[in-house]
Order: sequence, then C-alpha cells, then structure tokens
Amino acid sequence: MNKAQIAQSKDKLNRLAWLLDNTFRIPGTQIRFGLDGLIGLIPGIGDAAGAVISSHILTQAAQMGVPKSILLKMAFNIGLDAILGIIPVFGDVSDFMWKANQRNVQLLNDYLEQPEKTVTHSRFFVGLMGFVVFCGVAFISMLGFLLIRWLWLSVEGN
Repeated sequence: MNKAQIAQSKDKLNRLAWLLDNTFRIPGTQIRFGLDGLIGLIPGIGDAAGAVISSHILTQAAQMGVPKSILLKMAFNIGLDAILGIIPVFGDVSDFMWKANQRNVQLLNDYLEQPEKTVTHSRFFVGLMGFVVFCGVAFISMLGFLLIRWLWLSVEGN
C-alpha cells in the first residue's frame, strides 16, 4: 500500500472503531459504548459476530504490513473481548468497557507513527503472554502427573 492508501485506510479504521466502541453516550455520564457492545447483547452469536467484525481491523493492519507481534497483540485484544463476552452479565459489562477496536486502532496508529517503539512493546507483550501460557501448561502438566502418581500409589496400596 502507498502512503495515500494507508492514510485513507487509517481514517476508515478510526471511524469503524469509533462506530463499534464509542458511538453512543449514556446521558449524564462520560460513559460511551458502540455497536460492538449492543451486538454482544445478542445471546449465543453476539460476541462471535462482534469478533468477526473486529477482525476487519486486524486484516487491514496485516495488509498494511504491520509486524506479526503487533498483529498477535491485536488478536489478543479481540480474543479477550470475545471470551469475556461469553460470561453472562460480566461479559456484557466488559463489552462496554474493554473497547478492543479502539485499542487495536491505537496500536496501528502508534505503529505508523513510532514503529520501533511499538514493535518493541508488542514483542515484550507477546513474549510475556508466551511465558504465561508456558507456565500454565507446565502447571497443568505437573498437576496431571501428581494426580496420576497419587492414583497409581492408591491402587498399589502403598
């Protein structure tokens, strides 16, 4: 993409994120929400539909040549929004608070303005998430091993 196409796409994505996350304001407050929060209220398919719509920002960022570490961070934002949305009541509140689309467009804008800094922060985040996942898998594996060992010893009678 050339600079003009990137600028045009950036403007469209800013408008889309605003539409999805900040279109409406609760009267008398500064609390804003958008169509993503309203779509998330539809039982069963609302959060999945919101994630599919949010993935458009991710796709556009990939077409702009954004590095994988930033795309992974964007995917994390979308995934967390969708997973939290599954939880009754709490998920609906999180749809109004998390604003994954605004976060993703801000990541994209930060990358376009300061690529090195944004890539470094995103790599750190992805590395940290990888470490957390590794520790979680190791912990679950250890618990599984200890459970099997305990069962084995119980069956043997020792």
